[in-house]
Amino acid sequence: MVGTYNSKTTWYGRTGPRIPLQPGLDAEVTYGGYSQSVVVDEDYVVRIPDSLDLAKAAPLLCAGITTFSPLVHFGAKAKGAAGTTGVVGFGGLGHMAVKIAKAMGNKVVVFSTSPAKKAAVEALGARFINSNDANDLASVAGQLDLIIDTASANHDINIYLGALGVDGQLVVVGVPQAPFSVPAFPLIFGRKSIAGSLIGGIRETQEALDFCAAHGIAADIQLISPKELNHAMVALAKNAAESRRFVIDIAALTPDVEVEPDAGIDPTSWKIMGFVHPPEALHPAHAAK
Repeated sequence: MVGTYNSKTTWYGRTGPRIPLQPGLDAEVTYGGYSQSVVVDEDYVVRIPDSLDLAKAAPLLCAGITTFSPLVHFGAKAKGAAGTTGVVGFGGLGHMAVKIAKAMGNKVVVFSTSPAKKAAVEALGARFINSNDANDLASVAGQLDLIIDTASANHDINIYLGALGVDGQLVVVGVPQAPFSVPAFPLIFGRKSIAGSLIGGIRETQEALDFCAAHGIAADIQLISPKELNHAMVALAKNAAESRRFVIDIAALTPDVEVEPDAGIDPTSWKIMGFVHPPEALHPAHAAK
């Protein structure tokens, strides 16, 4: 298998004999979305509907399918207007979960620790619940069929289990570093469960794109030049980005482009000063230095 990013393309062919690439190419790595062109087996291509703007459709291949898949699999789409779905977090994944669940007909509740996002949540027709407010949390106790947890920061999922009704399910799609710790009783009472979901296969990804096109759903984005990457990283770390997703204009990635420095980033350690330090495990080349 050849990964999308930073994977050596030593072999060609998914069926039959595996044929080595031409001499000199075995040291190449894949660049995924940073590529100017790519050769793909036709079985692994999806069609972007004409009605979707390409820049706004790009996050649908990540955040879109990541939230569409569990919403379908765990019954939100089937329940339609009879369903009530909660979303933990209102970032790139969270805002897509809200849009898709609303298009499926669900009543939607958003749990967030950022009161500044309340207006944006309500603009999408969802209810805002402050995760740090016990009274807010109590107001939705036992009301939800499903919760999609999109948060990647470390957090306590126990505070959300009380919002689930009987047979309710909390599905994790975010990737916090710290493990969850859940006592038995909140699960036993109400026959609740915790599950996880990754992305989706090619067929389901096409279904997600077609669904979004049919309902006029697109990601909220800010299109940036490659030279603005550092500024975008600082904005994300501060939770100050007005859009939910930055999309890089790869057409502007030319050999002479230089990424602009940002005072908020230490170029010797990859640390966004005062906000976040990427896990060393995600950057093995850096960790080895």
